[in-house]
Amino acid sequence: MAAARAQFPGGRGYLAACTLGLPTAGTVAALRADLDAWASGSASAAGYAAVVERVRAAYARLVAVPVSRVAIGSQASVLAGLVAASVPNGAEVLCVDGDFSSMVFPFLNQAHRGVTVRHVPLAHLAESITGNTWLVSWSLVQSATGAVAETTAILAAARRHGAFTLCDTTQAAGWMPVDASVFDATICHAYKWLCAPRGVAFLTVAERFGAVVRPAQAGWYAGQDVWGSCYGPGMRLAADARRFDVSPAWTAWVGAEPALELFGTLDLDEVRRYDVGLADAFRAGLGIDPAEQAGQAVVTWADAAGTDLARLTAAGLTASGRAGRARVAFHLWNDADDVEDALRALGH
Repeated sequence: MAAARAQFPGGRGYLAACTLGLPTAGTVAALRADLDAWASGSASAAGYAAVVERVRAAYARLVAVPVSRVAIGSQASVLAGLVAASVPNGAEVLCVDGDFSSMVFPFLNQAHRGVTVRHVPLAHLAESITGNTWLVSWSLVQSATGAVAETTAILAAARRHGAFTLCDTTQAAGWMPVDASVFDATICHAYKWLCAPRGVAFLTVAERFGAVVRPAQAGWYAGQDVWGSCYGPGMRLAADARRFDVSPAWTAWVGAEPALELFGTLDLDEVRRYDVGLADAFRAGLGIDPAEQAGQAVVTWADAAGTDLARLTAAGLTASGRAGRARVAFHLWNDADDVEDALRALGH
């Protein structure tokens, strides 16, 4: 943990991992070296492809799935759109009321096919699954509130009713353990708690779900032989999850490699205890009942006018506001001094 924390020398006062993670020192060095290599003409497509495969493997290890089940992309909404395009005509998708739009809009956009989207509060998600539900789509950690979903109950209800499960782990992976193998599919954009550059996203797909998902966005990178798939008319897609790949923005993946390597060395239970411990100390200082936000690395409270967010900003701290609430997140680069600074800025 000490070595990991030392990778973020500029994190003092930065309380916004839930908005944008900070780059590790390794990521900064890798991006600078890549820029020099590109400028000198020594960078190559084959070299970038090798980086992508190392990052894919690192992510697979991090979320406990075989690498054959990991597809790569650029944005959460793009990957969710791939899943949404495979929902059968007239089927029902169950979403969380107030969830991040990338996990909602792609399904709403299927209304022309008779796909219906039903929204329920996170606390009632499990009990709201019925035999009519084809897919349950939710975020493991809610963006607006930081609330952590009761995964066990949701998965049990989905199995009982024969519904598929799609879980967004963007606000979870990096500060808490994530086992993607228990879901039919997961999506993660790694630019938040995993501290990768924006443009590095992952889709994990279980075999039974992969059989019903259409590779609607297939391009050359989805081919069984990538470099042999650059031209039509013949198409032979990869047999594993790579058939869902979206061609990568290479430079972003260069920056992602040191970040994913770092998080792969950590005990994420220890990271969770550290992050939640700081958040709990901040909640205590604000007088928030710990039971209201138990186990959260993100602290939120009502701030409709943005007054508290303005106070934090005026004190030189970086926080965020969403859905009429102020939002403060604690991660590896933060410590007790950040807690005290934020409380002082808010008059506590």
